[in-house]
Amino acid sequence: MNTDLVIEPVTDKAGLGEFIALPTVLYGDDPNWIAPLKMERLGILDPKQSPFFEHAEAQYWIARQNGKAVGRVSAQIDQLSLEANDPTTGHFGMIVAIDDPKVTKALLDTAAAWLKKRGMKTIQGPFNLSINQEVGLLIDGRDTPPMMLMSHDPAYMAKYIEAAGYSKAKDLLAYIRGTDFLFPEKWRRMAERRSGHVSMRMFDMKNYDRDINHIVSIFNEAWHNNWNFVPMTEKEIDHMAKELRPLIRKELAWFADIDGEPAAFIVCLPDVNDVIGDLKGSLLPFGWLKLIWRLKVSRPSTARVLLMGVRKKFSDGVLGQILPFRLIYALESDLYESPIKRVEMSWILEDNEPVKRMIETLGGKAYKTYRVYEKTL
Repeated sequence: MNTDLVIEPVTDKAGLGEFIALPTVLYGDDPNWIAPLKMERLGILDPKQSPFFEHAEAQYWIARQNGKAVGRVSAQIDQLSLEANDPTTGHFGMIVAIDDPKVTKALLDTAAAWLKKRGMKTIQGPFNLSINQEVGLLIDGRDTPPMMLMSHDPAYMAKYIEAAGYSKAKDLLAYIRGTDFLFPEKWRRMAERRSGHVSMRMFDMKNYDRDINHIVSIFNEAWHNNWNFVPMTEKEIDHMAKELRPLIRKELAWFADIDGEPAAFIVCLPDVNDVIGDLKGSLLPFGWLKLIWRLKVSRPSTARVLLMGVRKKFSDGVLGQILPFRLIYALESDLYESPIKRVEMSWILEDNEPVKRMIETLGGKAYKTYRVYEKTL
């Protein structure tokens, strides 16, 4: 029997469509697998749609065995990441494969060779496709479905990546907490304490672009020194604003202003994954109507805190410690009255002890772990 394994580059629209559909083909029997929406994947992977490609290049491959697609991978070089971090580290991502270590190794070897040819000395991943999108391979917490923009991977994948010579670069944690959790009395009193300098306000949908820019400005400043941080460009901000607009609820996004200046923010989004499981990644022919109905009327029972940050000049003082608690307290005053029963806070760097302690103080429990791997080329 012919068992030749061939790794083919994706070169056209049909190939990209197959690349996007392949995870559901291979993992669709997993009861916790949620097929991403095809249009959302195209928004990330299609160079004609994604502003990521204005500062990055990427190549995609599909593995075939006996003519059948059995895996996929991407390799990408982000110029902004090279400038902000290590100038010789490239990334792999979008890794999917059948339960066969030879397939995973062949895919990773192909991505590594592409990066090495372009001068990279280290490969890290998975990044789908950047640090500002999906990051890491799920290594713990496979017993529940992923929330929006988080990955879900088979148990064997970590073992096969490590067998291919990769080691841990960093772990990322996802925390879960119920919306019925009561704030500890100490932090409740602090969150309710009034201050002439600090004012809390909801996201203003009438000034949508202004508040999106406030969020990104604070985010870029707050996370500047974090591991592998890459700032968002203006076009990426515009793209994100367009993608998030149908999801943002003013009562789930809050600012803390200090003397009128936006100083900190939190953004919690209804978990789209909670309502798209049966759509199989497609919004045609009637998926749009189902999605709109479920988001607007029936509404998800889960949500994800996607972004949170405190402007740098406030972060080191007492206010910097208090503002995150005030933001979460303000957010949860509305969550108590909503259909949302569980909130994920993700992702959190494994060594970000202050944020981990805060979340754990408020009843959060680490329930999923994602790993970024690396290898010297």
